[in-house]
Amino acid sequence: MTIAIVGAGLGGLTLARVLHVHGIPSTIYELDASPTARTQGGMLDIHEENGQVALHAAGLHERFRGIVHPGGQATRVLDRHATVLVDEPDDDGSRPEVDRGQLRDLLLDSLPPGTVRWGTKVVATRALGDGRHELCFADGSTTVTDVLVGADGAWSRIRPLLSGATPAYAGVSFVEADLHDADTRHPSSAAVVGDGMLFALGAGKGFLAHRETDGSLHVYAALRVDENWLGGIDFTDPAGSREAVRHEFADWHPGLQALITDADGPLIPRGVHALPIGHRWDRVPGVTLLGDAAHLMSPFAGEGANLAMLDGAELGQALAAHPDDVEAALAAYEKDLFPRSERAAAEAAENLEICFRDDAPQSLIDRFAEYAQNGTLVPPVG
Repeated sequence: MTIAIVGAGLGGLTLARVLHVHGIPSTIYELDASPTARTQGGMLDIHEENGQVALHAAGLHERFRGIVHPGGQATRVLDRHATVLVDEPDDDGSRPEVDRGQLRDLLLDSLPPGTVRWGTKVVATRALGDGRHELCFADGSTTVTDVLVGADGAWSRIRPLLSGATPAYAGVSFVEADLHDADTRHPSSAAVVGDGMLFALGAGKGFLAHRETDGSLHVYAALRVDENWLGGIDFTDPAGSREAVRHEFADWHPGLQALITDADGPLIPRGVHALPIGHRWDRVPGVTLLGDAAHLMSPFAGEGANLAMLDGAELGQALAAHPDDVEAALAAYEKDLFPRSERAAAEAAENLEICFRDDAPQSLIDRFAEYAQNGTLVPPVG
């Protein structure tokens, strides 16, 4: 049985690792030229009920504990005047924070050499019958596989084999910024953010920020704006783009504005998109999806990476349990995939609305109280 995984994100890597644990080889085809071709984003909280389950299945949980960011679960909530309304310390709980790049490296290092084919862009796919598919690459080469897994993210090239759904704008845009060596170079901003996660919210806008393991601050300015708003800013002009974003927060505390105006390097625009809640497809022989390719949602449930890893682990276990019946394996995997991703997508959409309501940040504080009443404090971003 040949298994082709398109995409070397956390979900695809987890799938390959779990297959390897069970003695099943696979190949990952990844567009990036190398593991260091681009930065991997900020911090992730890895949940006990899904992300950590996947790491146990991959035999990597003990090594994962070695890259946990102490203090990273601390949470602060501020209003637009920078008044601190919630300041919760790290409780050493069930959702430890790790650097996404370090987690990816952990997974990569656990795979046999050559598992990932770097710099391999899939440009077309073709069903051959009996569940087999041909992949065509940008260099003109092709390969045929018995099992094809789309782990290639929001704009998946594999999804059209299964579904006509495409991501839609979720109504919120992010502008991403980094402040390096914050305690020394940006002490005021470091004090505003604190030791872990910051939510500074108002009606229709806010700042989400996190202290990274390297001492930097990773910041998102978030705004409920038209989908075309980002396109009206020239992000190749650092000074001009900072001023354009700052203008949207002109009546906010200067210490919060500084999270953008003092950024090191250019700002990065990020539109937030999502697939329809409850996205699913009819069984198509030999092919399936995981992670954002299957259930792209806004980050306001903190579940994207966690679900991708659990998807990968459960798909790997299903293939190992049904080595002679691919269709039974894929059907079993999708049976659990669809309801859990629908629940998470609904929560993400609800939390997005809560974070940017007219009564924010009180709306978020009330949401935290609901989570705490259920036994967990869950920051609705990740």
